[in-house]
Amino acid sequence: MTVTTGWKGRFYEDFEVGDVYQHLLGRTISESDNTWFTLLSMNPNQLHFNQEYGARTDFGRRLVNSTLTLSIVTGLSVSDISQNVFANLGWDEVRLPHPLFIGDTLYAKTRVLEVRESKSRPNVGIVKVETQGLNQEGAVVIRFKRTIMVYKRDQAPFDDLFPSTQADEGQKST
Repeated sequence: MTVTTGWKGRFYEDFEVGDVYQHLLGRTISESDNTWFTLLSMNPNQLHFNQEYGARTDFGRRLVNSTLTLSIVTGLSVSDISQNVFANLGWDEVRLPHPLFIGDTLYAKTRVLEVRESKSRPNVGIVKVETQGLNQEGAVVIRFKRTIMVYKRDQAPFDDLFPSTQADEGQKST
């Protein structure tokens, strides 16, 4: 029997300027997601948790908390962009061109803007990307640039973390 490991994400060497990754998963935003995140982040703006207030705005209903949108879209990109991150260096130029509402589904895609060696750490490289979050209709609801330090393939400190058992002895791993 052969044991196959799952996707390990991209390492520094895997990024090329101009590449676009359409991230696999979508995420529908629920009432609970928006309420809990709004409470956890101590955001008292009624536009996120008071339906009567939201109904009186130009939107006609509540908006999803914009920092929740940023968090989820960043999370949707992790398996392709930052699974092997050493550090996040920053989020820049965050724009919210279209509202996101409870019940909308978020998707994300990312374009690689810049790839360079780190001047201070030889075990990582610097990657700059632009990520877009889209709703189910294809409207861009968030756009941001992100800069990360990513491990080089042979420098990652976390290879072979999966525990083995006595039953695993003698099985070939690929």
